[in-house]
Amino acid sequence: MTDTLTPHERSERMSQIRGKDSSSEMRLRRLIHSMGFRYRLHVKTLPGTPDLVFSAKRAVIFMHGCFWHRHQNCRLSRMPKSRVHYWHEKFEANRRRDNANISRLNELGWRVLVIWECQIKAKNLNEVSNLVKRFLGDGTTRLG
Repeated sequence: MTDTLTPHERSERMSQIRGKDSSSEMRLRRLIHSMGFRYRLHVKTLPGTPDLVFSAKRAVIFMHGCFWHRHQNCRLSRMPKSRVHYWHEKFEANRRRDNANISRLNELGWRVLVIWECQIKAKNLNEVSNLVKRFLGDGTTRLG
């Protein structure tokens, strides 16, 4: 199957994809900040450059896009119809890299939580809020 967009249109569309500070990541950051937790962003010295780092808790959170990181059984992780072989290889490489980064973080003594794009886009953020509370618990980085 051929691409429905011209090469220029495809390039333009792909250039709009953000690796950091996506709308989903910003929404997650606002939610966690409003809960009283403080964090560092995109710490390059840790495997996978986690989106949110809670150093005192030895905990990190990754905000994964469902499409790029292949969230199973999610409508946002559909397979493109053109260049299927290319995309399959790309997504498998992403999955292998994600697993290796999580394993390495665990080996270094870090706890890891993955929040999916579809979870943060949901109208009810209580589930994500409860997940983060259970993951981070109470401690020195919590205000009030």
